[in-house]
Amino acid sequence: MGTPRTPFSLALLAGTLAGTLVTPLAGQDPAVDAAIDGVLDRIVEMRHRIHQFPELGNREFETAAMVAAHLRELGFDEVIEGVAHTGVIGILKGGLPGDVVAVRADMDALPVTENTGYSFASTVRTEYGGQEVGVMHACGHDVHTAVQLGVASVLASMRDRIPGTIKFIFQPAEEGPPPGEEGGAELMVREGALEGVVPSAIFGLHTFSSMDVGTLGYTPGPALAAVDHFKIRIVGRQAHGAQPHTSIDPVVMASQAVTAFQTIRSRNLSPLEPSVITVGVMRGGERFNIIPQEMWLEGTVRTYNPDVRDAVERRMDEILDGITRAGGGSYVLDYDRGTPATINDRALTAQMAPTLAKIVGDENLLVIEPTMGGEDFAYFANEVPGFFYRLGSVNPELGSGGHHTPDFRADDASISIGMRAMSNLLLDYLKSRRPSTD
Repeated sequence: MGTPRTPFSLALLAGTLAGTLVTPLAGQDPAVDAAIDGVLDRIVEMRHRIHQFPELGNREFETAAMVAAHLRELGFDEVIEGVAHTGVIGILKGGLPGDVVAVRADMDALPVTENTGYSFASTVRTEYGGQEVGVMHACGHDVHTAVQLGVASVLASMRDRIPGTIKFIFQPAEEGPPPGEEGGAELMVREGALEGVVPSAIFGLHTFSSMDVGTLGYTPGPALAAVDHFKIRIVGRQAHGAQPHTSIDPVVMASQAVTAFQTIRSRNLSPLEPSVITVGVMRGGERFNIIPQEMWLEGTVRTYNPDVRDAVERRMDEILDGITRAGGGSYVLDYDRGTPATINDRALTAQMAPTLAKIVGDENLLVIEPTMGGEDFAYFANEVPGFFYRLGSVNPELGSGGHHTPDFRADDASISIGMRAMSNLLLDYLKSRRPSTD
């Protein structure tokens, strides 16, 4: 472990593949590069501050205040605070007529205790779920916010040449709101984040712990899965462990249910349809020689196809009904449908992928497989065409743990590439939508 690498000069493309630097490619907007050079040091400092003082979902008070202050300092036409609790929306109107496009970054951190060795590592602790926990940007949202603040700086400095309007959305609670609260992209949409100044498309990016700095990646069509959360209570009858015949054993019924759930994937669904059913919590009992009254199961389901989503929920209910009837017990299934699948609009993806290629080169632009991870960017992309792509963030010399782990490291060098990629995407999209002068 060690301190992060100093961001590369914008005289060179900030790539670290195989430890080499890649020269800039023809087609990059030199005005964007010049603007990035002028603000990069400050944006990296802002990233360090966000990383060092992380905030959990719906509690991003200081981060949101920093974002709003920065947008006002840049002279944004409108800055709206308090959307979905702590969300911020900024409107930047270009000097030329044109369309509206939106860009989104998430701001929340996770209840993880940091172990990166960074000089700006978080030491923040708070209470979550009734326990004291560390707080860390263990998924790269600090980079996302910093990149978008940088893009705001770049495009505000050249607003006279922008043909249209850009809506900057800074979103809280992407990882999910605290229990009992609403939040995230779903609430932002409900509160009108895409209304008023209505975009015709929306872009977003995410760091990726499997890709080195200098690479970008995207997935045409289905990119991230729908995320469902289930809780199950299985009720039996308590008894002495030496007298199982007097019990209705919920441990046995719960064990049978966990095993039977795996037959949904293997025997009830097409093998060509991706899905995951995971039981992550199985809890019950107080003493080794007592058969408990109840068992609790909790887990997640990941799917892409809405029909498969329906089938999984139906079969889980049928399995639980059959097993508890046979065992003499009962059950309660609480099945919460969460974030829908993130689907990249294929036409928009095909249109914008060449812009990413001109930033890092064809050899460093990767078409990546869909993942069973989820992203609530889906709520925006269900309203208007969306394009969500991956930002290589790993310094090969330092490495990185996986997302949501204590040693997740997103390198500073990824920030300039993220700024360049997103700035050019927004400009190229608006240029493609310019009104005809014929």
